[in-house]
Amino acid sequence: MRSHNQLISEQFGSTAAAYLTSAVHSQGADLQELAAYVAASATDNAGGVKAVRVLDLGCGGGHASFAMAAHAAEVVAYDLSASMLEVVHQAARERGLGNVVIQQGSVDQLPFADASFDLVCTRYSAHHWRGLPQALLEVVRVLKPGGRFILIDTAAPEDVLADSYVQAIELLRDTSHVRNVSPSSWKKLLSQAGLVIASEKTWKLPLEFSSWIARMRTPPHHVRAIESLWQSAPAEVREYFRLAEDYSFEIDTVMIEAIKR
Repeated sequence: MRSHNQLISEQFGSTAAAYLTSAVHSQGADLQELAAYVAASATDNAGGVKAVRVLDLGCGGGHASFAMAAHAAEVVAYDLSASMLEVVHQAARERGLGNVVIQQGSVDQLPFADASFDLVCTRYSAHHWRGLPQALLEVVRVLKPGGRFILIDTAAPEDVLADSYVQAIELLRDTSHVRNVSPSSWKKLLSQAGLVIASEKTWKLPLEFSSWIARMRTPPHHVRAIESLWQSAPAEVREYFRLAEDYSFEIDTVMIEAIKR
C-alpha cells in the first residue's frame, strides 16, 4: 500500500504540467499581494533595501515563487513532487528567474536551519498536509523573529452541512486531499503554533467543473459520484456553493498573514 506522501507524489507528478498552465493557479490578485508582502519585507525602517529569503511550501506549479522572485534575494520552491519541481525549475529558467531554487521534501520535516527565512508562504497546498500542526511548528522554526507566514488555501465552510459536502467532493476528485480547514480553525492552529494573526480575508474562488476534474485526471467513476452528490445536495448547500447546471461551483478561500513573535 502507498503512503500518503507517495500518493501525493504520484498524483501531482502526473499532472505537473497542467498546474503550470492552470488559470486557477496562475492568476489571482493574491499573487500580487504576495509580491507586495515580499517588497515590504525588503525595505528596512530607514527606507533602505535588504536581502529577503523566501520559502514557498508546496509550491506546485511555482506561481507564488515567480510572483515573489522580483523582490527577493532568493526564493526556495519546496515541494514533495520531483516532477512538479522540474516543471518549476524549467519555467523559472525560461522567465530568467535565477534566484528561484528548488528543494524536494515534506512540509513537516523542513531541511533548513532555524530562523533562516524572512517570509514563508503556502498557496493552495495546505489541504494536502497530513501533519498540519507539525508543519506549522516547522514554519515557526525556520522563520526569523518578526518574520511572516502567508497562508492562502481553499477553506472549509463554517457550516457543518456545507463542510461535509465539500470534503467528500474534494476527496473524490483527488485522493491526496486531506482536509480543507475553516478560517476560524486556521486562526486557532496558527495561534497554537506561536504565530500572531496580523490580517485575514476570505473570498469565493470559481471552479469550472470540467477543467477542475481534468487537471487532476479524476477517474470517471469518481466524477459520476461527485455529480451524484451535487444532484442530491439540499438547497442550502447548492446555494452556498453557487452550484451551476454543469456542476461548476464556488469554493471558500482564505488568506491569513501571521507573524512570528
